[in-house]
Amino acid sequence: MSSTPSGSTPSPRPTRLLTQNREMRAIGVWNWSLPAWAGRLPDGRSYNTCPSAGVCRQVCYARHGTYTWPVVRAKHQANLAFVLDDLPGWEDAMTTELGAAKFRGAWIRIHDSGDFFSDAYTFAWLRIICARPEVNFYAYTKEVARFRALVEPQAPENLLWVYSYGGIHDSALDPEHDRVADVFPDEEAITEAGWHSQEANDLLAVLGPRLVGIPANRIPHYLKRLDGRTFRSWQAEVDAERHERLHGRRPPLRLLTNDRPQVTEEDQDRSVAEQRDRAA
Repeated sequence: MSSTPSGSTPSPRPTRLLTQNREMRAIGVWNWSLPAWAGRLPDGRSYNTCPSAGVCRQVCYARHGTYTWPVVRAKHQANLAFVLDDLPGWEDAMTTELGAAKFRGAWIRIHDSGDFFSDAYTFAWLRIICARPEVNFYAYTKEVARFRALVEPQAPENLLWVYSYGGIHDSALDPEHDRVADVFPDEEAITEAGWHSQEANDLLAVLGPRLVGIPANRIPHYLKRLDGRTFRSWQAEVDAERHERLHGRRPPLRLLTNDRPQVTEEDQDRSVAEQRDRAA
């Protein structure tokens, strides 16, 4: 993130930080949103609120539709500018707003768009969460390394999260132990994989079964890019291609299908060698 240009006028601060859309209102959830992925604020500063984004940025729902409307984009950019210009002031404002009676027992989705883009910002959220134990918080995140280091060791009891595939840290995720979410082409693909859809209620991402399936948005050009893959398999293809460019050969893919590892070429070669040794 770049700092405020010298001599520039600070962006106006939003008077209300948390919002609800119709879908979230129906399940008692409030949203905190930042601009999705990378861009530039009106004062010229560049930003990246999703530093660990991978293939997801190519089909991000928050870079389409209502999120691109000028009034919505301006609101999200004002939220980010407040964080960047005055993190302590933003933390105080968020803590104060969450003290209202309507938030007692409610759920806050941290980042309808955006992510935990820095250590300082993540620590600020942890302090807010601890200061409001009567409020429930949850988040999807691709900031796996940051959460492993800063959140997992002493996670607040009122914070739940799910790691989502499609980021640059996918290889660090273990679906045998981590709560993980993956985007699938449709509901049928989720069922066939043995995962569990959160389509009926977004809170199922953190309150339902550990393997969370998300049906892809029905945006034609996004579906074309997805090409029948999940975010996880798509990211694995990209990572393998990058590895091949850097090292001259592809690493063995070890994706799970219905939680069962695929047999790689290395596994097959090793099996043949063992059989040859036993025969000798």
